Amino acid sequence: MAATSEIADFTRHLGHYLRPAEVALVETAYSFSEAAHRGQFRRTGDPYITHPLAVASILSEWRLDAQGVCAALLHDVMEDTAVTKAEIELKFGKAVAALVDGLSKLDQIEFQSREEAQAENFRKMLLAMAKDIRVILIKLADRLHNMRTIDVMEPDQRQRIAQETIDIFAPIANRLGLNALYQELQDLAFRQLRPLRYRVLAKAIKAARGNRREVVGKMLDAIQARLRAAGIEAQVSGREKTVFSVHKKMLEKDLSFSQVFDIYGFRILVNDVTSCYAALGVLHGLYKPYPGKFKDYIAIPKANGYQSLHTTLFGPYGTPVEIQIRTQEMHRVAEAGVAAHWLYKDLPDDKDLAQAQQQTHHWLESLLEIQSESRDSSEFLEHVKGDLFPDEIYVFTPKGRIMALPRGATPVDFAYAVHTDIGHHCVAAKVNRDLAPLRSALRNGDQVEIVTSPSAKPNASWLSFVATGKARSRIRHYLKSLHQRESAQLGERMLQQALAALGASGLPDSGVHWDRLIKAYSVRTRQEVLADIGTGRRHAFVVAQALIAAGERQPAPNPGSSRTPISLDGVERVAIQYAKCCRPVPGDPIVGEFRVGQGMIVHLHDCPVLHKRGPEAGQILDVAWSKDVEGDFDAGIRLVVADQRGVLARVAGAIAEAEANIENVSMDRPEGETVVHMFFAIQVRDRRHLARVMRALRRITEVQKILRPKS
Repeated sequence: MAATSEIADFTRHLGHYLRPAEVALVETAYSFSEAAHRGQFRRTGDPYITHPLAVASILSEWRLDAQGVCAALLHDVMEDTAVTKAEIELKFGKAVAALVDGLSKLDQIEFQSREEAQAENFRKMLLAMAKDIRVILIKLADRLHNMRTIDVMEPDQRQRIAQETIDIFAPIANRLGLNALYQELQDLAFRQLRPLRYRVLAKAIKAARGNRREVVGKMLDAIQARLRAAGIEAQVSGREKTVFSVHKKMLEKDLSFSQVFDIYGFRILVNDVTSCYAALGVLHGLYKPYPGKFKDYIAIPKANGYQSLHTTLFGPYGTPVEIQIRTQEMHRVAEAGVAAHWLYKDLPDDKDLAQAQQQTHHWLESLLEIQSESRDSSEFLEHVKGDLFPDEIYVFTPKGRIMALPRGATPVDFAYAVHTDIGHHCVAAKVNRDLAPLRSALRNGDQVEIVTSPSAKPNASWLSFVATGKARSRIRHYLKSLHQRESAQLGERMLQQALAALGASGLPDSGVHWDRLIKAYSVRTRQEVLADIGTGRRHAFVVAQALIAAGERQPAPNPGSSRTPISLDGVERVAIQYAKCCRPVPGDPIVGEFRVGQGMIVHLHDCPVLHKRGPEAGQILDVAWSKDVEGDFDAGIRLVVADQRGVLARVAGAIAEAEANIENVSMDRPEGETVVHMFFAIQVRDRRHLARVMRALRRITEVQKILRPKS
């Protein structure tokens, strides 16, 4: 049993902010948890109940409500004992049961790998957090106590848990504005991940603290005296950089420890916003400020609600010292973040806190939106990680609205942050009234305007540069839907071809046939079956036979019936690929190679690469170009030309005059020869257009040989 004095201190502290009836409920939860965990011990040798009690004590320091503290005491009973959610709900209510359920891992489900299990656990936890923020507050307190007592674990477990802490839990704490927790989690994780580095830096910081004590003391006295003289009531305290923050600065700035001067800083707390700026003026009069080192997070708060003035001054002997100036209310939000909702919920009209709550609410809503568009847990976790950047930039809409985005965000991220439709239809961007590439990184203070077009669509290449989870998930969802539609259209044509070969007149009109088939395949819609055919997950002839059998009519196959080729109209850019080895264009005789998971790849009928693979190639289908084929298609031309000045320009000019686009050029000059081998990747409309380009090239006197390579 946990030490009686610890329980007494815990309940005494609860009595400072909870009503007697609520304290009694917490005591009941403790007794219930202690009985459930009786006989269980931690690796430290302590009774297991000491862990939930420690977690509940951390939350009581944040003044979490009675339901949250009860859930903390019970957070492991469903996972480690025979207690069920129904029992917790019966004894403590639905809210406590829902919190405990949101915290429980998914041990009863079998996963393919530890990574998949971890991703699914995070998915469940973050979605529960989106419904009730107390879930993550309890989880963070749980992780903090586990990190404080992690030394008893095996080395590989310590490494894994520490990496998870620094990758996920510390950034979440930062995103929620829990600054003190964020820094402690980082330091605890760093101590496990880089133990030698941690010890060396901790020793160096301790030594530096002693060496700079005189300088720090002199500055503290000077700042307090100058503020008193100016009539500004303020609390001045020293603050030291954490070991991890020193390590991070050394890495980012490529500095040695001796070059990191601002290990020690000061925090100044004043009564109101006006006094913040007045104190800033006093300090800039006392010590010279570093140019470009001033940040006003009061006028433009961080996304997690953090507000403060930051400035770096030249202290005595030229030592740079960082100063933070904020009000008492801002300090509460900076230290407690969203937990301040419970700690100071009785305060009237706290605008700073309301803003932090609103921004957190928007982020939690975005988690639910990303979840609805993610294919699996790993993808969801990837998107969420993208939104946990500790550094942010602040940009403006044309109307002056401030938007916070992660560092590295682009105009596409901005467009999706404004609205999904704006993102889907953006074609260009103006940054500070000048046109800028969609992939350009935005900077602090940029004004961004998005140019849209109703016909524009998301581009798969955007995924290579977007920085926000929202943008990435929206783009992927759109492309997935587009792929699904095009695959279903291709699958329908393939199924019609298979039915014709089996002697059926076409796709059955009756829904009964499809209902039976859908039930047999355990899918939801006809579209899913057709899309599966289009992507190669189902064989068209097998589905055709099953569809005929579902209609209880079995026509004999008609060997004499010709298989109608699948018609290509050139707009299929997702479900159908055109082979890079032979680059077919409209007018060429073609075949379709059907590969599982890739869909159809179109080749020239005599493509040497396809024929060389032989049995390894996928199913070969009859395909033909539609009469109304449209679009530009990739083609290749190989030239042998005399090596003369300006020949490349003349060749490129001839291709351009023939109205073809040049996508790529490569050249090679064989040793000892006076000719150059050129390869042009170009875009043409059809075979006739390609022939016109080749005729134009033959008219150039330096061109000795021209051919169209087929591999």
